[in-house]
Amino acid sequence: MSVTLIANRNQFKMKNKLEIFKKTQDLLDEPEVQELLDYCDRLEDELVDFKFEKTNNKELILLDMIREVIKGCNAMEKEQLEHERFGYEAPNYAEAISNLKNYILEICKDNKIYL
Repeated sequence: MSVTLIANRNQFKMKNKLEIFKKTQDLLDEPEVQELLDYCDRLEDELVDFKFEKTNNKELILLDMIREVIKGCNAMEKEQLEHERFGYEAPNYAEAISNLKNYILEICKDNKIYL
């Protein structure tokens, strides 16, 4: 979701893609822009993985898990909008909820986080 970095007191803050494309939302439908955004998402994931390796901090693990949940929710919302707009197949919410629950439980088990 995050695309660019802005320096602020020796820290970097992610800038949301919607902020970047606020005035030109139609560009979000372009294949090249989608490819760029997917690439940025992969880089963001690699950055998070690097942070885990560096600190092994459970707070970072939980933050990443929450980010992934938000990404999944955004994807479901996008599917719903496409369904309403173009008549595509509606999202399978039961499967999405099941996958979300399994993802959370797996991350918690792997990182010894007890809920």
